[in-house]
Amino acid sequence: MKNLREITLPELEVLMAGLGEPKFRAKQVHEWVWQKFAADIHDMTNLSKALREKLAEQYFIPKVKMHHSQYSSDGTIKNRLQLHDGFYVESVLIPTEKRMTACVSSQVGCSLSCKFCATGYMDRKRNLDFDEIVDEVTLLNELAQKHYNKNLSNIVFMGMGEPLLNYKNMMKAIERISDPAGLGMSPRRITVSTAGVAKMIKQLGDDKVRFKLALSLHAATDIKRNEIMPINETNNLAVLVEALNYFYQATGSEITFEYILFKDFNDSIKDADDLVKIYRKVPADLINIIEYNPIDAARFEKPDEEKVDAFMKYLTENRVNVRLRRSRGKDIDAACGQLANVDSIPNTP
Repeated sequence: MKNLREITLPELEVLMAGLGEPKFRAKQVHEWVWQKFAADIHDMTNLSKALREKLAEQYFIPKVKMHHSQYSSDGTIKNRLQLHDGFYVESVLIPTEKRMTACVSSQVGCSLSCKFCATGYMDRKRNLDFDEIVDEVTLLNELAQKHYNKNLSNIVFMGMGEPLLNYKNMMKAIERISDPAGLGMSPRRITVSTAGVAKMIKQLGDDKVRFKLALSLHAATDIKRNEIMPINETNNLAVLVEALNYFYQATGSEITFEYILFKDFNDSIKDADDLVKIYRKVPADLINIIEYNPIDAARFEKPDEEKVDAFMKYLTENRVNVRLRRSRGKDIDAACGQLANVDSIPNTP
């Protein structure tokens, strides 16, 4: 059985001709798949029963299903999604006054083993296919419509997995999400976050992408970054600075640094000064300072508010465009670094 969603419109036209069907049937099937997001070939009611049965003999739609949702007191909704082969991923809907953001996953698990991230303690089972990523987005859009009467305004690839290690599917998913014939999301409202895969950051530049890029930095020296992010041993800060500059020169797209503060590890004024130096080397628009969200497997703690305030003040005084990002959904383990695909009891709103 083949995935019907992997068949392009021109390929559908050839398929229909081979089945003795008129060319317009291909467009009908394509619309069912990518505009009506059909879950089953038999749902395509403007096709004849005979044609539906012929298609169902060779093709299927591996639709992602909602397993359960958890609802935070701040309005955040964490979702456990079931893939067609029985694997699960988590994604999060984050509502604010100005935005309705979908945080999506790109892999089942992760291979990078970042020491502060719950997903990093999981094995990587497989990449998500492009159509599964699209399903994540459509499911979250349906949730936004249902609970907030709004469509998604933004998408961030900040869920489970490293998007740049699933490059082909990530790119194809974004192409489909931004297609006016589908969800029509502007690439400028999409942010891809990476732990720092320099080679693929350059590839983004070569591909002239229009979406935004966020680097999960979290330490501004190689010694400290090696300690918490093993990827830095092969993609050190000098290499990343070069790659980010290459990306910006090729695309002009926005770059953001993400920096989680850990108590007595990267929250000193010296750490802030090191961060300023890195910021000066890259045309970054913003540094997001993120409060740490504890996980059982890690030894880190959240710093005191006084330390956070001093850190922020130093950056501001040194003309850094910085924002303190308060995490959402902490009470349901839906905040930054907490997605781990664990079995949990669903809550109801």
